Amino acid sequence: MAAHTGSPRLAVTPVRLALRAPIQTAWGELRERALLRVVLAWSDGDYGVGEAAPLEPYDGVALGAVAAALQVYASVLRDRAPDDGHAQLLAACAAERDLPQALSAIDLALWDRAGRRAGRPVAELLAADARAAVTVNATVGASDRGAAAAMAAAAARAGFACVKVKVGIGDDAGRVAAVRAAVGPEVAIRVDANGAWATPEEALANLRALAPAGLEYAEEPVHGVEALRAVRAGSPVAIAMDETAAEPGAVASGATDAVCLKIARCGGITGILRDAAAARAVGAAVYVASSFDGPLGIAAGIHAAAALAASGPVAPCGLATLSAFAGDEATPAPSRGAIAVPRGPGLLGAPAP
Repeated sequence: MAAHTGSPRLAVTPVRLALRAPIQTAWGELRERALLRVVLAWSDGDYGVGEAAPLEPYDGVALGAVAAALQVYASVLRDRAPDDGHAQLLAACAAERDLPQALSAIDLALWDRAGRRAGRPVAELLAADARAAVTVNATVGASDRGAAAAMAAAAARAGFACVKVKVGIGDDAGRVAAVRAAVGPEVAIRVDANGAWATPEEALANLRALAPAGLEYAEEPVHGVEALRAVRAGSPVAIAMDETAAEPGAVASGATDAVCLKIARCGGITGILRDAAAARAVGAAVYVASSFDGPLGIAAGIHAAAALAASGPVAPCGLATLSAFAGDEATPAPSRGAIAVPRGPGLLGAPAP
């Protein structure tokens, strides 16, 4: 990186991460993850790193649209004063193109820079008494009973206190029952439908079939605030909002028992803290998850969740996903069902971009 001073410069690098095995969901099959890594630099020694992680089949946001937004942000940032603060820089970018999946990369880079400059983990900048580790769930993505049971049993042996099972993809009741038998009564089971069911009535019929297994939450059984509200009114299972949280006002609607917060969808760590406050204000529980983000996105989620846990309960977070990638992408990693906050400065605690 050439030396320079003055206004920040933005560099963007495409990255593709292959998955060890395909992930089956209600919205399709995922075989690899395309990301954009960014470096926001004021000089060679004064910089922050971030990550943009749209997932078009899931959130409808194309990687090309995010790349174009980041190109616009690069021009915006070059025109800013060298001493402009975090909020000013984010606002300037949003004023030109308000795309959360792109803004999240800038927000992460700004928080990473702040941690590096302070010589502290980002979580400590967010909350003085941030937790040292975040409880996480294991994801059971297998589509048949035997494989799902084996994955769940392995997660329980590894110390996970919660497993998440993808539903809306076939023999849901059989797989969930097999998972319950494999993990025993003490491990929480969360199911994730990704809006697979078209109506509240269809969702309720499926949830009644799944309920005997004893579930913590059913995540996004249908899409839409009012549809979720209708499901919650008749459901034997507590309901969590995921994709619907992207709708204006949805997080603060009180339509569900819990809200799943994601770095990319919220526009970064700053957006997660904002949306968590709005959800908690109407009595909803919160937790942080990823859509198979890369290491920077996962680290950002860990820092945000650790800070949120300082001010109230946080349900097990969906951040133990890096092991799904082939290659050396598995840090930060879980141990006994929790991920420790990286202890060095910035997001990953590493000195290099």
